[in-house]
Amino acid sequence: MQKKILLIHTGGTISMQEDEITGTVTPTSTNPLLAFPVIQDENITIKESELFHLPSPHITPSHMLQLSKYIDEQVQEEQIDGVVITHGTDTLEETAFFLDLTVKSDIPIVLTGAMRSSNEIGSDGPYNLLSSIRVASSAEAKGMGVLVVLNDEIHTAKNATKTHTSNIATFQSPQYGPVGIVTKRGIAFHHRPIRSDKYEIDSVNKNVTLLKAYSGMDSSVFNAVKNVDGLVIEALGQGNMPPATLEGIKELLKEKIPIVLVSRCFNGIVQDTYGYDGGGKQLKELGVIFSNGLNGQKARLKLLVALQTTNEPVYLQESFLK
Repeated sequence: MQKKILLIHTGGTISMQEDEITGTVTPTSTNPLLAFPVIQDENITIKESELFHLPSPHITPSHMLQLSKYIDEQVQEEQIDGVVITHGTDTLEETAFFLDLTVKSDIPIVLTGAMRSSNEIGSDGPYNLLSSIRVASSAEAKGMGVLVVLNDEIHTAKNATKTHTSNIATFQSPQYGPVGIVTKRGIAFHHRPIRSDKYEIDSVNKNVTLLKAYSGMDSSVFNAVKNVDGLVIEALGQGNMPPATLEGIKELLKEKIPIVLVSRCFNGIVQDTYGYDGGGKQLKELGVIFSNGLNGQKARLKLLVALQTTNEPVYLQESFLK
């Protein structure tokens, strides 16, 4: 059966080149992937477009929303069976999760990238791209949510995170592992997500800040973020804070600023276990929202998206349990 795949380029290392003299990796005037013979398969046709040509640290939630809307528009206008997006790896997981929250269609959507630029020896970009097209063409990928495919592994957008600054095996799902693998003979999924969370939004104009807890932290940093619409804190352990932060947390909550708690640990979820000053039990009783396993950067995006629809604490807490 013929499959039509929408291939969207946004930039990143996968589309950059290394200077042979200095070793510096930079974007080129034209994306080298546009000249790449994408796939030789008579059952797959590719519609290719370049929405952005940006290093991923330049990608903002506004770009993510533009990408989300573009995908929905293309699916409405044409018979698209799957989507592949090439993206820089630094913020790839954030764009993937944003799309997972906002794209309406349930067709396969795959993000991929590279750790080595297009002209480096051992460049991983072309292979990751081919693998992603194969995954996006797979009937089993439908309804899986947005996926991240690199290095022969398939991860969910919710769980995938960049774990190494330069290794090609950088993307991992620390708590749950990949949901599937890419082999020479086919695509093999071994489990599926059981929950999804969708939001219909037209803008991303909220100011949500991310803070990381540390030993000896006090309330002074919270005084600097009083004008935010929401705050995410990467707390200690199971969801605990130094007692000197309580005053600042209480002040923000008094101002009706939602605070979401995640752990700075890369495994496990936050829980209201400890009852001492600054412990999770006390924080939950104050009205702090506990997240179900998201990392800080993804919890920030989820709060940013959720606040476009409501700032009702009960609704927000329910959202972060999904």
